[in-house]
Amino acid sequence: MFTVTKYPHGTFSWADCMTSDAAAGVQFYTGLMGWDINEIPMGEGMGSYYMFRQEGRNVAALSGMMPDMEGVPPVWNSYITVDDVDALEPRIAELGGKVVAGPFEVFDSGRMLTLQSPDGAHVSLWQPRNHIGAELVNTPGAPCWNELYTKDPAVSTAFYGDLLGWTFTPHPDTPGYQMIRNNGRMNGGIFTMDEEMSAWMPPVWMTYFSVADIDAAAGRVEELGGKVQIGPLPAGDVGRFVLFSDPQGAHCYVIQLAQPEPWIEHTA
Repeated sequence: MFTVTKYPHGTFSWADCMTSDAAAGVQFYTGLMGWDINEIPMGEGMGSYYMFRQEGRNVAALSGMMPDMEGVPPVWNSYITVDDVDALEPRIAELGGKVVAGPFEVFDSGRMLTLQSPDGAHVSLWQPRNHIGAELVNTPGAPCWNELYTKDPAVSTAFYGDLLGWTFTPHPDTPGYQMIRNNGRMNGGIFTMDEEMSAWMPPVWMTYFSVADIDAAAGRVEELGGKVQIGPLPAGDVGRFVLFSDPQGAHCYVIQLAQPEPWIEHTA
């Protein structure tokens, strides 16, 4: 099965896109991924939070920029489920990171904070209440992977290892790539940027979504006004991927998985 009802501490669980034009973003991603929409008003002057749904289950979301975020580029944000946001907050500074926002309550959905790790990348910690995150994974239309682009993998692994207990294993076939494990589960990857890439690209967490046909998805990106940046290319024996930018400039991956991995439900 690919449905999820609970994420273990330290597991990537959600992604949302913050964009300069919410209506255009919704049109693009529903056209690309075939997602349904549940629009959730956030309050006067705050716009709406657009919940993307696949097979009747929440898989991702999109919202417009807040009024005080002028000049911030559109971006996909990654979230990591944790047992206690407040308990981790002081550890972030101790380990050389910075709390950018929070902790704060998100209605009755959960409690969160956004941090910047010492390598410069941003990510959010999520303590779920009524919203666990993605309810479907590793199947077309659902999230399937998270990846850190970093200039200094030693700094990145030290921070996340100490904060979340992650362990890291070099990929045997890809120099400069490490696999993240969380309590034995595969939980993403870390890619080391070379000097040429790091000269124009800041450290960032990237989100992957599964699609049934990568060539068709690449064509749809262009038809809908986005731009294919890389691909379609093979990712070893994992599948074939595309890195694209949407019409507002947010970057994201789609991948056609060769052998989608079923979700093993967390019971502890």
